[in-house]
Amino acid sequence: MIKISIIEDNKYMREGWETILDFESDLCVIGTYGSCEEALEENQLGKSDVLLLDIELPGIHGTEGVKIFKEKYPKLITLMVTMHDENEKIFTALRNGAVGYLLKKTSPQELIEAIKVAVDGGSPMSPNIARKVISSFQKKQDLDVNLSDMEQDILKELASGLSYKAIAEKIFLSVDGVRYHIRNIYQKLEAKNRAEAVAKGISYNLIKS
Repeated sequence: MIKISIIEDNKYMREGWETILDFESDLCVIGTYGSCEEALEENQLGKSDVLLLDIELPGIHGTEGVKIFKEKYPKLITLMVTMHDENEKIFTALRNGAVGYLLKKTSPQELIEAIKVAVDGGSPMSPNIARKVISSFQKKQDLDVNLSDMEQDILKELASGLSYKAIAEKIFLSVDGVRYHIRNIYQKLEAKNRAEAVAKGISYNLIKS
């Protein structure tokens, strides 16, 4: 029996998934929650084999929640189930510990199959999500992403939202020195601004955790 928990703020969708999954003889929903905070407060996710996790949640978003749950419940298998297919959300969720990424338009049968595939060690993804992941690896091969250790450190701080001055103080470098490295980062990533550089850094797994 595969034990499942669900974190989804839409009550009707949450109840719909529960009904569909409980209809299967080898699946059992043992917990449903409207937020990550509620799930953490109940502290019952450790009893589940699989967690279905939405991204756009009140309070802690799913992309951050998956990281928290991965650390707290290492054996828990998390599948993102969301309407969002932006690269940044996809790769952040996967980097933070999700084993699969499904869109909410996934059919009930596909959802059931995805859960079983994940338990068997697979990484189920909606077709267009899988295509984005494959495309990112293909682009990585074509792009010069050989960032130095300093550049990777600065890219990480850019992702955290620090200003140039704050980055300079943190890594003991002049502001002009930070600007120099950021120009190199933009050039190597073929990025026009901070947001694009961070998104590509996440996509190409260049931002150190």
